[in-house]
Amino acid sequence: MQQPDDPYPRAIALLAQREHSARELERKLRDKGFDGGLVADCIARLQQERLQSDARYAESYVHMRAGKGYGPLRIRAELAERGVADELIAPPLDEMDGQWSELAEAARRKRFGNKLPKDFQERARQARFLQYRGFATEHFRNVFSGDE
Repeated sequence: MQQPDDPYPRAIALLAQREHSARELERKLRDKGFDGGLVADCIARLQQERLQSDARYAESYVHMRAGKGYGPLRIRAELAERGVADELIAPPLDEMDGQWSELAEAARRKRFGNKLPKDFQERARQARFLQYRGFATEHFRNVFSGDE
């Protein structure tokens, strides 16, 4: 089946499903066989019409990934990988600044239960898990102290 020349309707369909970064949208449209120049023009048009916004995508992505138990370091890396500029990544991450410690605690409890680790080896294992999830040491330094 021959693809139509205009990628705009396909781009609208993709954006109707969820937010996409410009790079992500470009890749998907090019994978569908659309010409690179037409894709670039289409994305520029979508941005001008405010139908595609990397800032809005970053905000949506931060809230979605934080809700799944991921920390700011990992979320920042994932957004950069998706072509979002750092100046667009920082505001939604900064907006959640006071919540990262609580999210680290929630991720630890979900994975390991309410009991705090009794020995250094188990504490180190749980700390590695939180680091893998993208939390900085400052976000979980108080997670291992306190009452059970």
